[in-house]
Parts: sequence; structure tokens; C-alpha cells
Amino acid sequence: MTARTGRPTLAVVGATGAAGLVMLQILSQHADIWGEIRLIASPRSAGRKLSVRGEEVEVVPLDEEALSGVDVAMFNVPDEVARQWAPVAAAAGAVVLDNSGAFRMDPEVPLVVPEVNPHAARVRPRGIIANPHCTTLSMIVPLGALHAEFGLSELVVSSYQAVSGAGRAGIDTLRQQLSLVAGTELGTNPGDVRRAVGDNTGPFPEPVALNVVPWAGSLREDGWSSEEMKVRDESRKILGMPRLPVAVTCVRVPVVTAHSLTVHARFEDEVTVDRARDILATAPGVVLFDDPAAGEFPTPADVVGTDPTWVGRVRRALDDPTALELFVCGDNLRKGSALNTVQIAELVAAERAAL
Repeated sequence: MTARTGRPTLAVVGATGAAGLVMLQILSQHADIWGEIRLIASPRSAGRKLSVRGEEVEVVPLDEEALSGVDVAMFNVPDEVARQWAPVAAAAGAVVLDNSGAFRMDPEVPLVVPEVNPHAARVRPRGIIANPHCTTLSMIVPLGALHAEFGLSELVVSSYQAVSGAGRAGIDTLRQQLSLVAGTELGTNPGDVRRAVGDNTGPFPEPVALNVVPWAGSLREDGWSSEEMKVRDESRKILGMPRLPVAVTCVRVPVVTAHSLTVHARFEDEVTVDRARDILATAPGVVLFDDPAAGEFPTPADVVGTDPTWVGRVRRALDDPTALELFVCGDNLRKGSALNTVQIAELVAAERAAL
């Protein structure tokens, strides 16, 4: 692709993955602020051509030459690849935006959500900015807006996570299981779904078709899962509240894409639903969709493929005038991954343009 004079060079590392392809779509939809967009992936994907900004661009293999001359590099790769190559890109002069879990809790790496803590992107001692986990991103934008007004003091969350959060294998597993149970009477006797599915549980410990699985991630201390700890630790870091009490239960549901969460948020002072609705209705990156009498509330089937976090079922807690109950829903491949990374890249580009 021909470089555009005076505009920063952007690299998309992991361009052929699910989130990488969504990044290319978003880059083609957003304002064109970039010069060259360089597409980088593993050697086995080198030579493929992908469309971005209406042009076909050849994918090049990840090496030091591919990272040379890059101003901003968006990494969408496994943790171990990020640990190896993100410092190399940063040492070559790029600002690295990493979508893996490799650097999220590094005290020298900011964890950024542009609608909540854009200022954090400017302080990056290692030249790396981390992108939060998709479950955290599915709720943190409306929570940040409410926190700015009311002052968050405690958070209790249950997630209903789409299978795409487990990658392509998660999607394939759900579709295969659905084909096995479709048109049957399964789900009416103990163990009948498991017997039909057999060992075909993919990345999940239990069948996900006709079921919900109260587990996501790997085992951590005292029975908590890694996904639950991510939501807790990342929320604290993004909001700048290292002692915020957070309790999380992560559940996998038979949805392809778009995570949902129920949120019980307690604040420092008494809250009103009217004021909360005003805040949510005007918060950037949030859509308030909340009229239960008319059957209006967000669901994954309606939210998938859209950029905002959708919020409904806004209520004050029955027994606590300082607490709100919410249902939030967001596409885990867009705002939950690719979109947030692109937004951080645009922040960095604007910062450089202002110098």
C-alpha cells in the first residue's frame, strides 16, 4: 500500500484472526487518519491478501523488518507472542496496543478504555498500552459514567458470556452441538444432552447447547476462575480504585457473539433512577434501551455487530437506596476487543498530531 505523507504508519499484528479481521472492518469504517496500514501475521498466513480501506493488502510475516518504521502497532495475538514481540515493536519506536492478557496488570502498562480513562494512555513507560478483557469491556463504559457521577463503592456482577469469547473453537463447538440436539426432545432428562454430545465439549467443561455453564477460564485460588479475577482486577485498575470490592460469577451461555452481564452497583450516596437514566442516555459509547412494558431491553441477538454497550433494566435496588441494578450487553468482538483497540490507536494518533 502506498504510504500517505505525514500520516502515521499503523501495523495490525494478528490481522488474520477473528478480532484482527474485525479491526480491519472498523478501520475501513472510521475516519481515514492513517498512512500505510501494514498487515502482519504468522508465517503460515503470509502472502494472503485482506481488504482494508477498499484496498487489497498482502499479509507479511511477523519479524523485526515488518515492525520497522511503524508508529502504532495493534497486537491481536496469544499472550506468549505478545510477550516476545510487543517489547520488540516498542523498542523500534512504535506505541504498542496489546489485546492479549500479557500486560494488563503490569503497573508500568496503562489499561485503557477511551470513554473512561483516556488520560491513562499518555503515561506508558514501556511504550505499551493494554486493552482490557472482553467481559470487562462489555460493562465498564456505563459503569464508568455512573461512577463519575455517584462514586462507585461496591460491584457485584454475573456474566452471560458468548462462546466466541473462547475463540473459533467455541463457536464451532456450539454449532456442532446444536446440530446434535436440534429436532429432538433432549433436555428433558438428567444427562441426556451430555450423552448426545459425548466428548464434543470443545473448550468448555460441559455441553453448552441447551445449557448454561457456570465457568469460564482456568482455576484460580479458592475456587475462583481466571475470567472472574480479570473482571475484578481490570475494573479496579481502569477506575483507579485498587480496593474496590468486586464479586464476579462468569457463566457461559449458548450465544455465538455478544456478552451480557447483570450488574449490582453500590455507590457512595443515594441514587435515583431518573438521574442514572439521564447519565446513561448521554454517555458516549452507551445506548439506553429500557422499556420493559414494551418488551424493550438489550439482548445478544439484537446487539451483535454493533459498537456501543447497550443498557436496560435500570432499577434502584429494592433494599438499598445507594444501589442500582442494570443489564448490559455488548459485542465482545467489537467494543469487547477490536473497537476499543482502534479507539486507543486513534487517541495515540491524535496525541502525536498535536506535538
